Amino acid sequence: MAGKHVDRLSQLLTALYQGTDPPFADHKDLYSTIDAIQQGDVPWQSFSVTYTGPLPEMGKVPAWMTEKYEVWFRSPLGIFKKQLANPDFKDEIDWAPKRIFKDGKRQYVDLFSGNWVWEQAYSQDKITKDESTHGAMFVASVLGNDKTTVSVGTGNTEFYPFTTFRKFRRQLFHSSFHKILSPLKPHMMVPCVTHCSNGHFCCVIYGLGPYIADYPEQALLISIVQNWCPRCLAPATNLDLPSVSRSHEHTDALTEGCTLKELWDHFGIVGNLIPFTTSFPCADIHELISMDLLHQVIKGTFKDHVVNWVETYIRDNHEKAEADKILANIDRRISVTPPFPGLQHFHTGRGYNQWTGNDSKGLMKILVYFRHVYRKCDDQILFSFHPEIIPEGTPYVQIPSPGLRFKNGPGITQVESPLGSPRMQIVVAYGVPGTFIRVWG
Repeated sequence: MAGKHVDRLSQLLTALYQGTDPPFADHKDLYSTIDAIQQGDVPWQSFSVTYTGPLPEMGKVPAWMTEKYEVWFRSPLGIFKKQLANPDFKDEIDWAPKRIFKDGKRQYVDLFSGNWVWEQAYSQDKITKDESTHGAMFVASVLGNDKTTVSVGTGNTEFYPFTTFRKFRRQLFHSSFHKILSPLKPHMMVPCVTHCSNGHFCCVIYGLGPYIADYPEQALLISIVQNWCPRCLAPATNLDLPSVSRSHEHTDALTEGCTLKELWDHFGIVGNLIPFTTSFPCADIHELISMDLLHQVIKGTFKDHVVNWVETYIRDNHEKAEADKILANIDRRISVTPPFPGLQHFHTGRGYNQWTGNDSKGLMKILVYFRHVYRKCDDQILFSFHPEIIPEGTPYVQIPSPGLRFKNGPGITQVESPLGSPRMQIVVAYGVPGTFIRVWG
């Protein structure tokens, strides 16, 4: 909340509860109270970044080339140490990777029950290849950002030459992350003696864990061209094409033998950028990239893909008047869904502009919508957001998301989805929910 809004809230509370003091006098009082909390006393730090490339020999030098940009952060190592030493977490910390079984079946409940942490701690080509790490506790970071807003050049519009500015902005992002995470690097292969919540001192190995991001941020993190798959080398023109996985080693090999244009055109790689994970041990951003469940699965796959695909299919296969009638009937059925605990009521059907994650999850639960659409799409598609309800052995061909499946049978023509995108491609690449859950728990 902006400072002026905090001030306004304090004034409203004073007027509403006359005779009593508001919780905070103004935004400065609020901020000072927060800063005084002992549990969060990891100090803020900052560093400056400037453009170090060549300047134009002729004409005016753009302002962004000479300005200094401040980056503020708190040491991740200091934050980890504070969290590990907090006695409130004494009974909540996993001191080692775990594998949980119930009735002979593997259970995945959190990050430390997944395969990635297990492989980091016990695989011989990872941390444990050094015997000095044996017996140490593994602590993994979980990174993420919702929206990439690198505000370089704010206040002026002199972004020329644009190609140079774009490269600087992208490299600024990676260089800043490298600097912020650098305190962890010395202790990613050599244990750090750390005071823990149980009162004992433990040897701790830190690691870079999953990075949760939506597709635009994934493209920036992996340094790939927009519309290419972040997990594999499938071209932007055919994301369903089986391809090898991306990795630092593969990218380095391609960089040695290809020009920047060839990397861009044939492999979707921005070859003049260096991802921040390249200098960290046991860290490859291509493996660490994780889906954004809200934007890629809940809103992306369901709302932006399935719901829109159904409308496109109906309009492409019926006259306009008939299509409008079918869609209006679908909206009517959704709007008259009877009240039930945990079921959201959509008064106007599915036709509204401002979708939230809760709206998408709420609409998923209205099964009458799926059943009605199933009939109106000529028996060619089946929605299954609960895979366990599909009888084992039923022949389905999955394209291109786990929620939308086409029946594979006599006399049925496969319909290409016009809304396929790399945002959904990573969902398919992970095989949600199976592979994704097995990897990250």
